[in-house]
Amino acid sequence: MSEKPRADLPTVEAGTMPYWEAAKAGRLLIARCRACEKVHHYPRPFCPSCWSEDVEAIEASGRGTLYTYSTVFVNDLHPFKERLPYVAAMVELDEGPRLMTNIEGCGPEELSVGMAVEVVFRPLSDELDAIVFRPATSTTP
Repeated sequence: MSEKPRADLPTVEAGTMPYWEAAKAGRLLIARCRACEKVHHYPRPFCPSCWSEDVEAIEASGRGTLYTYSTVFVNDLHPFKERLPYVAAMVELDEGPRLMTNIEGCGPEELSVGMAVEVVFRPLSDELDAIVFRPATSTTP
């Protein structure tokens, strides 16, 4: 009998491999368009603003603001069931892009929209780390 695939593991493709390798090394990558200079997130081979394919990966500061969040109390999928309750969130990075993530390292009652957060990396497997956020320990760059 084979194991079911884990619901918390992303599908890694050739175009997103550098992003996941950087996360494993403790770095958060976003993309910058060389044509229009705008930054974006998630990894993709074109700019969502001007459609140029001249994009490059750059390292983000890892700092941002909690844009919105929701506490999840019910999820029957493994391994999420063991993490209940957990916080699903949208974080706006200091560089501009927003990304979906989880907030960890504090209780949901300690969160507020607009609070400073910083990136941390949680191992998912031997090869992959999740990009999650926690309340910022310092507000200085």
